[in-house]
Amino acid sequence: MTRVKICGITNIKDALAAVEFGADALGFVFYAKSPRHVTPETAAGIIDCLPPFITTVGVFVDETEKEINCIRQKAGIDVVQLHGTEPPEMTVLWSKVIKAFRIRDFTDLEPLSKFNCSAFLLDAYSEDSFGGTGKLFNWEIALEARQFGNIILSGGLNPDNIEAAIRKVSPFAVDVSSGVEAAKGKKDHAKLRQFIERAKKTY
Repeated sequence: MTRVKICGITNIKDALAAVEFGADALGFVFYAKSPRHVTPETAAGIIDCLPPFITTVGVFVDETEKEINCIRQKAGIDVVQLHGTEPPEMTVLWSKVIKAFRIRDFTDLEPLSKFNCSAFLLDAYSEDSFGGTGKLFNWEIALEARQFGNIILSGGLNPDNIEAAIRKVSPFAVDVSSGVEAAKGKKDHAKLRQFIERAKKTY
């Protein structure tokens, strides 16, 4: 069964809905320029309300090791997701690290062999944003990327295409943010339920 991460969580209502519908992980964005940015204090308040066995992921963009450790401690984050241009040596600083790559073509896979991390998140490339754009990329590239380790498929996923995506790529997990939103930072609970249910039933 494909694991599901719901990213861009900003409030308790959306977090608990995602958990109720079957999400395995919740993502909290600590990048100040993101419309889904939350403070460590806000994230901590949400995480304190979660039931056990839900993985929490902190999303960071070109942040320092010291600042990431500080936010992790304040918020209570389980997993670090590096979504910027971080070097390979940063992925070994924590026990569980997801390294994100923004994909345009097959050549963007070349750096993956240099990284030692728990999983690679593949997102669509955008000049204006480090994620949450709603853009798709060629899933054939994600298939090729599986040789490097666990793949988390992201970028433009929504309830209408998630089944096709999983059948094509068979990823370790899928990640969605804008594809289940009513507005930036606020989830559409009908889309949220549809996405998770369809992802979980697809092989």
